[in-house]
Amino acid sequence: MNKFRASLVAVALMSALASGAASADQDIVDRISQFGVKYKVTDNLAADHGVDCAALGADWASCNRATITLSNPGEAIDSRDWAIYMSNVHETLKVDSDQFRMVHIVGDLTRLEPTDKFQGIPAGGTIEIPIVNEYWQLFITDVMPRWYVTSGNATPKIIASTDTEDLTTFVEPFGNQWKRTADDQNVLMDAVSRFDKNSDVKTLDAQTLRGQIVPTPAKVDVFAEDADLSVGVKLELDSLSTAKARAIKQSFLQSGISLQKEGYRIVTRTDKKAQGKERAVPGAYTLTIGKDKAEIVGYDQGGVLYGLQSILSLLPADGSNKIATLKASDAPRFQYRGVFLDVARNFHSKEAIIRMLDRLAAWKINVFHFHLTDDEAWRIEIPGLPELTEVGGKRCHDLSEKHCLLPQLGSGPQTDNNGTGHFSRQDYIDIVKYADARNIQVIPEIDMPAHARAAVVSMEARYDRLMKAGKKSEAMAYRLVDPTDDSNTTSVQLYDRTSYLNPCLTSSLRFTDKIISEIQAMHREAGQPLKTWHFGGDEAKNIRLGEGYSDRATPKAGTGLLDMSKEDRPWAKSQVCQKMIADGKVADMEHLPSYFALKVSRQVNAHGIGRMQAWQDGLKDAKNARAFGTEKVAVNFWDTLYWGGFDTANDWANKGYEVIITNPDYVYMDFPYEVNPLERGYYWGTRFSDERKMFSFAPNNLPQNAETSVDRDGKHFSAKSDKAWPGAKGLSVQLWSETTRTDEQMEYMIFPRALAVAERAWHRADWEQDYQAGKEYIGGKTQYVDRATLLSDWTRFANLLGQREMAKLDKFGILYRLPVPGARKVGGKLEANVALPGLTIQYSTDDGQSWQRYGTAAETEVLGKTLIRSVSPDGKRFSRTEVLE
Repeated sequence: MNKFRASLVAVALMSALASGAASADQDIVDRISQFGVKYKVTDNLAADHGVDCAALGADWASCNRATITLSNPGEAIDSRDWAIYMSNVHETLKVDSDQFRMVHIVGDLTRLEPTDKFQGIPAGGTIEIPIVNEYWQLFITDVMPRWYVTSGNATPKIIASTDTEDLTTFVEPFGNQWKRTADDQNVLMDAVSRFDKNSDVKTLDAQTLRGQIVPTPAKVDVFAEDADLSVGVKLELDSLSTAKARAIKQSFLQSGISLQKEGYRIVTRTDKKAQGKERAVPGAYTLTIGKDKAEIVGYDQGGVLYGLQSILSLLPADGSNKIATLKASDAPRFQYRGVFLDVARNFHSKEAIIRMLDRLAAWKINVFHFHLTDDEAWRIEIPGLPELTEVGGKRCHDLSEKHCLLPQLGSGPQTDNNGTGHFSRQDYIDIVKYADARNIQVIPEIDMPAHARAAVVSMEARYDRLMKAGKKSEAMAYRLVDPTDDSNTTSVQLYDRTSYLNPCLTSSLRFTDKIISEIQAMHREAGQPLKTWHFGGDEAKNIRLGEGYSDRATPKAGTGLLDMSKEDRPWAKSQVCQKMIADGKVADMEHLPSYFALKVSRQVNAHGIGRMQAWQDGLKDAKNARAFGTEKVAVNFWDTLYWGGFDTANDWANKGYEVIITNPDYVYMDFPYEVNPLERGYYWGTRFSDERKMFSFAPNNLPQNAETSVDRDGKHFSAKSDKAWPGAKGLSVQLWSETTRTDEQMEYMIFPRALAVAERAWHRADWEQDYQAGKEYIGGKTQYVDRATLLSDWTRFANLLGQREMAKLDKFGILYRLPVPGARKVGGKLEANVALPGLTIQYSTDDGQSWQRYGTAAETEVLGKTLIRSVSPDGKRFSRTEVLE
């Protein structure tokens, strides 16, 4: 055989072997993808039961036990050449099995793989893998779906049993594993405890609710006669721009009110002088509804729109379209009334955002804070920087991350999921136009210098592409990392140094200037000039250097023990940053985030944008608001109240910042509605925030909230501040989307809670007290707050939600959360109630085969196991079912 033929044979043989190996790899992947998976939390108090969480390096020495069970329905698996990838939002610290190990990749992405001691999984067999994780697992959404398997060069596949949004199919019931600590004082919400909680809220009759506008006006007088809008309305909207007039006409039509030339007249005009001294603010209006005509006088176009929305608010759920005659004088409490939406962690569609904006406009929200970028994705097209969306807008299993970011948050190995997606330039312009027509200002947030991994990885892909093309200077233009920086740092959500763009590079400032320029151009084209730039700025730190950890050489009780000599601050080993500090341009590494914020503020000002906004911790090392380049600087204040936020808020206001109240423990909608493991959300700030809690929040007297709520562990706390409080500039409610993957889940988390915050942002209630320096509110002891007035106010509002607003959400196609009813049995009779009176309750005594409408306890006799649920006003949707034994 000659050398040429031998070479051909060798190539053919190698190709055949490779093909065979690839086929074997794919066979393993295909078979494991059919495994059954079960995940069970076994001990959330592991430190109390013999696990040395401190030695494992757990934050505050807190860890939990869980067990993964894999069931093999097919042939035996003997190969060790495979791995299962999953999203672990709490890092796995230990595997109590020598057959497996967990390897943390980046963020929450973790790989479970066999060790050399793996003994295989027999045909039809199962294997249990006990693990120890950091912190606790208290809600089912701590476990992410779409685990996937890889082997060699095979195409990854999702394990079918985890490919679901119904996590109960593979996550075992939590049972009694719902407490964070042994003395956790929270109340688990089941049928009986929920009944007790709801029992003080009575159902009000229609006459009591007649003439009620949401949000509540400053002053209203309701008259005896009704105005009949069923004949249609004639809208006289010369006071509005064409876009705003078109938008409000659409709202009337969608609400079931036709537009008729001879219909009920609604006359509008603007007059800044007509409001009187007290009401002369943007958004103020007077509304007079007579039997034959309504008149709205707005301070501005926003006031006219709000008056028109107040008319729509009065429409009853029964479709009669008869509303009370009345006279209202109204003005907003805060000029900043915001809703924040994160589309970076999981993408949410343009259509869902449009639906949301319609409802926010109806509730007089005037700011949409649009979180477009984070570690997990970049969601807006930027001309000239295609990698930002082509790489940073996608998630898939590409370990090189040259084509996409690695999967996070249960997104799976392919791009056909909510981990992937972005808004085109035109999409964004369309959203801004839509918002502007409804008097909503869009504030884009491009988060930096931390939470910037999507930008960092995308610009590295750009750098590599251009370097290969021999275009070095172009490649360097927007590079966001210093290649000398090999700092070992861990972000709050477990990312490495790629989570932080380097604030010391001129290319980083060139990048920010480019992004500001392009987004400003989009706003200009949309007809809404960009007035505020949101810098982000939060969490630029190494979490391992926090108070919950200490060095093994000098351990502190109750902390996780680490080798602190291996931990760095962000950018600590960047030679560029080291030189800046040596040259005296910045004090130290700690000051770099604020230094970068100051630099960006000057760029923002140079673009003619007069206001910069940030999460307050990103500006903490600046002297005060006057240090920045913009005329105004606002902060989203997100210190948790019971950890001192009732006091630190004053510091920011007294330094000249416009404080937007954004407290996690009251107005974060990514937290669960109630203390029940089946609810969705993170819970680091509180175990629950429902409509009632948000409604009862006092945003302009933060210490007051100590009397009306509890801390994360369900315990009372006390609050006071001796400092002056100039007052908040606004209130914002937030939805971070780590656990919110779909549009349906997004709407579940936002609605109807956002309406409770809209009420507090627009209207100051009688039970809210003025801030008084030195006044201490002690939960469970002091009684400064008028509880009877608060209960009466909430009862009114809860009835408006249950009897009117939920039906409107149905009409607009919003998939809001229906509250789970409370129930108990007394003397063989079923007693049931619901948090939002007016919603229908159903029960079943045959395990859900048939359902009956609940009326009153006197007529409802039940025996044995009973299921209960609430029903949407349109009868198409149901709450989660609760079991009453």
